[in-house]
Amino acid sequence: MLIGLWIRDVVLIEALDLSIGPGLTVLTGETGAGKSIILDALGLAVGARADAGLVRRGAAQAAASAVFAPAPDHPVWDLLEDKGLSYARDEDLVLRRTLSADGRSRAFVNDQTTGVGVLKEVGEALLEVHGQHETVGLLDARTHRPMLDAFGGLDTAAVARAWRGWREARDAVEALRAEVARADAETEELTLRLAELDRLDPREGEETELAEERAILGASEKALADIGGAREVFEGLSARVAAAVRALSRAHERALLAGAAETGAAVKRLTEAQGALDRMLIEAGEAEAAVEAAAEAFDFEPDRLEKAEERLFDLRGLARKLRVSVEELPTLRTSFAERLRAVETSGDTLRAAEAALAAAREAYLAEAGKLSAARRAAGERLAKAVMAELAPLKLDKARFQVAVTAQPEDKAGASGLDRIAFEIATNPGAPFGDLGAIASGGELARFALALKAALAGRGSGPQPLMIFDEVDQGVGGAVADAVGLRLKRLAADAQVLVVTHSPQVAARAGAHWRIAKAGEGARLRTVVETLSPADREEELARMLAGAEVTEAARAAARALMAA
Repeated sequence: MLIGLWIRDVVLIEALDLSIGPGLTVLTGETGAGKSIILDALGLAVGARADAGLVRRGAAQAAASAVFAPAPDHPVWDLLEDKGLSYARDEDLVLRRTLSADGRSRAFVNDQTTGVGVLKEVGEALLEVHGQHETVGLLDARTHRPMLDAFGGLDTAAVARAWRGWREARDAVEALRAEVARADAETEELTLRLAELDRLDPREGEETELAEERAILGASEKALADIGGAREVFEGLSARVAAAVRALSRAHERALLAGAAETGAAVKRLTEAQGALDRMLIEAGEAEAAVEAAAEAFDFEPDRLEKAEERLFDLRGLARKLRVSVEELPTLRTSFAERLRAVETSGDTLRAAEAALAAAREAYLAEAGKLSAARRAAGERLAKAVMAELAPLKLDKARFQVAVTAQPEDKAGASGLDRIAFEIATNPGAPFGDLGAIASGGELARFALALKAALAGRGSGPQPLMIFDEVDQGVGGAVADAVGLRLKRLAADAQVLVVTHSPQVAARAGAHWRIAKAGEGARLRTVVETLSPADREEELARMLAGAEVTEAARAAARALMAA
């Protein structure tokens, strides 16, 4: 609901603040008083096309703000969410626009700068305009399906669920087909790589084990080389020591045979030398035996180091080839094996998914078909209801129908397969066509009123503000009275703003604004008066009588107000 309109420097309006209530509000006044300026200012605030001509002469810019109080469940909040605009569902929604004298404009939603296109989208979610020069909302065929569904009380939840199931099944099949295609292309390479991995049979942690073994074996090999050098020293040592012992023994014997006193010291030294050599021979033998035992303790296979290095080289080479670490080879081997098994079973998986897709498609088409039949039935009821409204509005020659057309499956969606279009034939024998084919703006506005009247009270959710600009153009008497009655009925569940020259329409209003001009020359301004019941009677009398208001006109005005 629109609760306020703030206008600055728009054409003849210097400053105007309007508070707007629910129900039916009418705007009346002399031709040229500026009734359309109010609507132009509102259009500026909600993103309508505007040019620099709206800026009051001498002003730098025009500005207009429209304050709405949408219900917490109004679709406009979801639109704001989609556009990334902040909001609070329990607060008012303010749309604002400024227009400079050079034609540039700026748009705001809740004081957040946005594009004029976004402002227009938000505005279209909040109000409809039906008038002499434009009809916003009704001519957009995208609005017809929600209107029909609301009129028929149709629930599209089952179709939406079936649509999601079909879409998910289709996505699953597409993903599987892509996976099968990739797997088929990779099968040869996967088989080759898996064969290489099977041949090597890498084990978890093997690289670390091999590296440690190589280090140990390398050290062992060097130790054995050193032991070999020691063994070379021992080779022939015992024989040389034994020869030395024998030589000393002969020398000892000769010294004893000589018997000379001077040889006594030599014999003693030779005896000591022989004892030392005997001990040396014994220890050399023990040392040689210990060296041999140490060599045997290494238990070193001559080609073991070579085998470890070759294994490590092969593992690292394959890891580089497959662009992974050696530690990842066992996992990669398992992955390749699983992928090959998946290729082998992918055909069965794909066929099962395709069967599920076919079942989901049939389920969707069945639900969509039931919804289409319900829409055709609702369309026939709506056409009868609208036709019943046309004759009193001087549209008795027009015919209305709801075209429910099945679309191809590639146009399927959560709301079904139907294209809904409201069509009209303005003259007997003329073919049905789009609503835009109605030539007269007044006729189109009255037709919109007939449609809205037929839809009223059908649980169609939050209703936008409806603006009718001179919907009574070219009609009077009983037709104008019929227009007023329908506007009042429509306003029982919605907010309606009407620009009118008809006293029969104005008399049905809950609130009445009179638009007039004040001042003269360069100071000429448009002003808005909110009329009291007495003032309303005088205004209706003026509308009935013209320039000179008579008592008879006042009496007629009172009668209209009492009707």
